Amino acid sequence: MTPHIGQRIAAQFDALSAQEQRVASFILDHFDDLAVYSAADLARLTGVSKSTVSRLFKRLGFESYRTVKTHARQLRNLGVPLVIDAHAMEEESESGAPFQRHLQREQENLQRCLGNLDHHDFAAMVDALAGAQQVLVVGFRNSYPLALHLRQQLVQARGQVRLAPQPNQSLAEELVDLTEHDTVVLFGFRRRPSAFAALVAALERSPAKVLLIADPTASPFASQVTWWLEVPLESLSAFDSYATANSVICLLANGVLHQRLADGRERISAIGDQYAELNELASPIMSVDWDAHQ
Repeated sequence: MTPHIGQRIAAQFDALSAQEQRVASFILDHFDDLAVYSAADLARLTGVSKSTVSRLFKRLGFESYRTVKTHARQLRNLGVPLVIDAHAMEEESESGAPFQRHLQREQENLQRCLGNLDHHDFAAMVDALAGAQQVLVVGFRNSYPLALHLRQQLVQARGQVRLAPQPNQSLAEELVDLTEHDTVVLFGFRRRPSAFAALVAALERSPAKVLLIADPTASPFASQVTWWLEVPLESLSAFDSYATANSVICLLANGVLHQRLADGRERISAIGDQYAELNELASPIMSVDWDAHQ
């Protein structure tokens, strides 16, 4: 596999000139913003000449800054984490800047997601999840914890909610019995397994309704599913943020609960009784012997 730009910089950093190191550090510190910078901008912002910027790119194996931008976009689409400069993070932490920038990015992600979500489509998704004979929730890799969380929320309000794949199990058995009365929720966040496209094709052939929840890189699959819910993952540094994805899960689960409010309340009460009978959960309020404290 060809080394990505972060690996190339790390491998050659000590051999770079002081000016080249300055540009290399700036690239890692502002990786998400590379698309808006030109080579001249990099030179100006780092206080070096344009020839220094060009020389650095060639030393890293890139023909031009355009190829660097293309490479950066590909990495973000694949979800490859690039770690930013630790010293820069430390300086920002002292000023409190990263918290504000993080808050702004999270707000932007949530605004993009909900701003593009059609109210009627969302209502149809909730109706399908509430009224389906069974709901199958599917997720791989980073998507698996999200699928598990949605399943745990939905199962509080309704029965017949299954999670797939089960550990060390295949998917075929989970798909073969799907009917037009069923709904599948497929999480497809980036760095998807190679078999993902085949799974989407199989679900498209099935009679079930399919809701795909994923980041923008999954948009080519949108035409193959019943509903496509786009959720941005952008963050300030190496790792993607799934805050908006969890917010969407909260919206869907609450929507289903309110759609089935009477049955949902009864089910939640019954589950609570089972918790108590099995002594599975600790009491949320510790009892205090007030007489002992007199």
